[in-house]
Amino acid sequence: MGKSKVILRSVKDRALDDVIREVLEFCNYRELIKPGTRVVIKPNLCTERKDMIRVANTSIEVIESVVKHVKELSDDVTIVEADGARYTVEEAFENNGIYELGKKYDLKLVNLSRDEQVWVPNKILGKWNFGKTFLEADVFITLPTMKTHATTVFTGAIKNQWGCVPRRDRLVWHKYLDKLLSDIAELVPPKITIMDGIVGMQGRGPINGYPINANVILGGNDPVAVDATSMRLIGLDPYSSGHIRIAAERGVGVIGEDEIEIDGDFEGHRVDVEPAREDWAIKLLNLVSRSEFLTKYLVLNDSLFYPVRSLIVKLRKLIG
Repeated sequence: MGKSKVILRSVKDRALDDVIREVLEFCNYRELIKPGTRVVIKPNLCTERKDMIRVANTSIEVIESVVKHVKELSDDVTIVEADGARYTVEEAFENNGIYELGKKYDLKLVNLSRDEQVWVPNKILGKWNFGKTFLEADVFITLPTMKTHATTVFTGAIKNQWGCVPRRDRLVWHKYLDKLLSDIAELVPPKITIMDGIVGMQGRGPINGYPINANVILGGNDPVAVDATSMRLIGLDPYSSGHIRIAAERGVGVIGEDEIEIDGDFEGHRVDVEPAREDWAIKLLNLVSRSEFLTKYLVLNDSLFYPVRSLIVKLRKLIG
């Protein structure tokens, strides 16, 4: 069996659209996508907050470029996302410019939390549900952002599909997160992964950190290899991220450095970043979210959550 191949390109001195086309060609997208192919695209739209969109979310420029090239091959293109704990997909679409993009390219835009639900078996949960649009994709394309993560060390291609789980309170499943992420990757394998590393996030990711500014795009047909390469590029050990390690163990993709062939100047684009630290506040949130009752009546209750969060912010400053 040959090595998994990952492409790495800088956008510093090249037009982004040219880079995206090259990455798609590298992923053999013309062989995967034909007229009538149901293409489902999942960007990372993990926040609707306008002040954090540039750092936390997949850039609209990357999304548009992918859409433009894919639409040349198939008219059946859908962008999907599920509601977050504190915002709806509709808010995320509006603030990220997805509605305008949808009109421009005649796209389908689907809130997976409102989509027709299909129940599928799961070894841990017994069964769980997903939007029909996601499950019935002929070609699923994931467009993650290169970010550190306080709970999973890194969030990229495999983690991006957590945003396909239609439950707003999916925090209650965080105790199973590493295994469930691999379950999703096996259920609907990404055929193409394009990692947005133009800005990205370090520090308290996935939402409250600050920019990396690596100015790169990575891509490949193996989402684990793209994640592992992205982690090494920013100085993180991919084996330290449980969900990526488990995905590799299950055969979703490969993680070993000797199993991956990189097309691009890896050494020339290395960036040292500040990892996300799972401090006492994050550990407390993870502990509280194990309870469906506390998640519903405390974590998802804005009238209680925000005062508690304000207190935690003050305590962080006092005790670190």
